[in-house]
Amino acid sequence: MKSSKSSPLGQVSDFELKLLRVFRTVAACGGFAAAEVALGVSRAAISMQMADLEKRLGVKLCQRGRAGFALTDEGRRVLEASDRLFGAVDHFRTEISELHRHLQGTLVIGITDNLVSHPGMKITHGLAALKAHGPEVRIDLRMQPSDDIEMGVLDGRLNVGVIPRVRELPGLNHAPLYEESASLYCADTHPLFTASRPDVFSHEVVHPRFAQPAEASALYARHMTGAHANDREGILFLVLTGCYLGYLPDHYAAPWVQAGRLRALQPGFTTHFCAITARSRRPGLVLDTFLETLGTGEE
Repeated sequence: MKSSKSSPLGQVSDFELKLLRVFRTVAACGGFAAAEVALGVSRAAISMQMADLEKRLGVKLCQRGRAGFALTDEGRRVLEASDRLFGAVDHFRTEISELHRHLQGTLVIGITDNLVSHPGMKITHGLAALKAHGPEVRIDLRMQPSDDIEMGVLDGRLNVGVIPRVRELPGLNHAPLYEESASLYCADTHPLFTASRPDVFSHEVVHPRFAQPAEASALYARHMTGAHANDREGILFLVLTGCYLGYLPDHYAAPWVQAGRLRALQPGFTTHFCAITARSRRPGLVLDTFLETLGTGEE
């Protein structure tokens, strides 16, 4: 019974690949002497590398001597196998390059309300840049309250969220995006609309049911509560009744101010917005590319 002999080559490392490239060059040049110029190393160095490869493979690859250079049968088979090996490596590199040139997949993003009118808003530009990088990428944009966005990012329903930076939940990365200023507004039917020195603390204010920065919470605590709203559009609805004052983002209120429907009574507070991602998220080229287009640095 013929015993089987195991191959001495346990794995193909970068070093074996380097030796195989030397062998392929020697075979293509037809000998050690001609390969000197192509490889830029001495004949002695080539001979040592070839001997090392033969030892690692456990076969003799070529005959060299007075009769000239010639591949052995095993050498020809190794050469053919190396053709397939390096062809597979080139194919792998091509496919990875294609991944970067042709992004595919879906980006699920959650955003809080009324950000689209902010002059420094990066989301629209980021999504446009993402589509330019990967025309086949699909966008699933969901308008949600901040708390829902945080939970959605943590449990994987959302890839990324854009929310006010109010608290720091464990498990989330926060990447700063921009700031938003808010002022206290009244409608044209409110008594303070024409007042020269309005006493804002003697009138009812719409208080939000969503989380606020500490600066905003301290300011709301000084006002009488007249009504509640769970988003900023709700605050605007109630302010426009003429019965209440309300803090609104200046960029959001601007069209109503220009139309003569709202008046800014006094400055309010600044809100810092950020992009959030899960610290436990799996690497993904679509999300990574989107974050790059925003110019963010996750914290």
